[in-house]
Amino acid sequence: MEEKEKDSDVMDSYHEKPTGFKTWSGLPLKNWYGPGDVSTINYGKNIGDPGNFPYTRGIHQDMFRGRYWTRREVTGYGTPEETNQRLKYLIKEGSGGLNVIPDNPSIMGIDSDHPRAKGEVGVQGVPMCTRQDMELLMEDIPLEKISMSLIVSSTQTPVALSQYIALAESRGLKPSDLAGTTQNDPIHCRYAGFANSSPINLALKTGVDVIEYCTLNMPRWYPINVNMYDLREQGINAAQELAFGFSMAMLYIQGVLNRGLDIDSFAPRFAFYCSAHIDFFEEIAKLRAARRIWARIMKERFGAKNPNSLKFKFGIHTAGCSLVPQQPLNNIIRVAYEAMAAVLAGVQSLHCCSYDEPIALPTEESVRLAIRTQQILAYETGVALVADPLGGSYFIENLTEEIEQQANIIMEKIETQGGMKKALQMGWIDAQIDEAALKYQREVENGEHIVVGLNKFRTDEETSVGKVHRISPDSEEKQITRLKKLRESRDEKKVKDALRALKSRAEEGEKENLIPAMIEASRQYATIAEILGTVRIVMGEPYDPLGVLSHPFF
Repeated sequence: MEEKEKDSDVMDSYHEKPTGFKTWSGLPLKNWYGPGDVSTINYGKNIGDPGNFPYTRGIHQDMFRGRYWTRREVTGYGTPEETNQRLKYLIKEGSGGLNVIPDNPSIMGIDSDHPRAKGEVGVQGVPMCTRQDMELLMEDIPLEKISMSLIVSSTQTPVALSQYIALAESRGLKPSDLAGTTQNDPIHCRYAGFANSSPINLALKTGVDVIEYCTLNMPRWYPINVNMYDLREQGINAAQELAFGFSMAMLYIQGVLNRGLDIDSFAPRFAFYCSAHIDFFEEIAKLRAARRIWARIMKERFGAKNPNSLKFKFGIHTAGCSLVPQQPLNNIIRVAYEAMAAVLAGVQSLHCCSYDEPIALPTEESVRLAIRTQQILAYETGVALVADPLGGSYFIENLTEEIEQQANIIMEKIETQGGMKKALQMGWIDAQIDEAALKYQREVENGEHIVVGLNKFRTDEETSVGKVHRISPDSEEKQITRLKKLRESRDEKKVKDALRALKSRAEEGEKENLIPAMIEASRQYATIAEILGTVRIVMGEPYDPLGVLSHPFF
């Protein structure tokens, strides 16, 4: 009987074939593609050579021959000192840019000693309460020689940027000397668990302030990195990722235009943070379509004339939601395929998830493997030698066209809601995300989407990841103790004066840029809660987004 079962298993495996003929986003796929599937596509109008409008094939003619993509690995945990050591390790291992993420209390805009922050300090990021934290975080790292990515999306963004600038000035540097990126997409934070701290009017205000300030003072800085990635992690499909992301981007653009800036003064420094999911060809086609859509939006809707304003510049984060804790070593393979799709699509910077991400924060060993994944792609596989090597494929060109059409349809639906702001306020976007997430989950549960090790090819004995990264058990206590000592030692009068000046500037109205006042408050070691809380009060919001504390000075 046992032998017959084995024979049956062998035959089943031998005759196995795909059962669903569609992309992970649900787009139907033909058996094969030929000239007829691209007959309506005009090469010059719809595709173009690499480096030429509409940039479908890439924003640079020589692509990676001119410069490899930036290799970035996200880091942030424990205390600023611990994260500082990890940053130095990443530099030593060949990371070309630094990616720092704050902990959840910082993202929320509350201090480490807030009653509701207990157990969250330094757990999924690094505390960024004050300029002192930034000083410790960047100790012995030359700010003028690095490209720094502050993965701060929430209304915390202007405060984190102000802390970074205050630190740079204390080292004799000017804002114009600094190179890097702030993610600065507070609107999207409502979908990342931070709705209380990012009401839409405050989100737009802080987001636009950062873009305006950087445009006028920081020519080497990318002031916004529209976060499509976190939206995709909610379960939406490829076309929705583009449509929702571009619609949010247009909200920020209109806000900056309302400040009187010319589109070509800031659009060249617009960037995006996208997902590379597990469907290899769909993700390549999605990113090619994104370049085309963005070029047309900027040219036709906003009248941009500078070619750099038309170029869709994006970083990729391989899809954390595609990784599973079951058989975790399989995640190494998933990440490698997703990273290859990103490179074939012409990525500007790339973060590879560590294979142990579904279980814990990455260890040094798993981070090293993520960096090595990128280095093998760059130096061994040959995928970086030719721009858009899949361009001209009947399948890829057809799929690029299909995703573009689907994304445009969704953006038109958003416009019928009265635009992105109203679509958000009415809950229409929330409903679309919930529907897509539920659909995706059902397809995994019923086996329509196979996830190896999760719903098929399970094993009785799971492979362990081995060593798991853990933050120091006393990290939170150290951070809170240091924060309390800082409050006692700083010049309280200067702090109060700086916050009063910030309040006065905020009362001038929505178009008054608050970054200079925030920089001064950061110089005096005001905390993130004190700075943001001051602005929140002026804008009719409670000082504390969680409704627990009152302003200590007003």
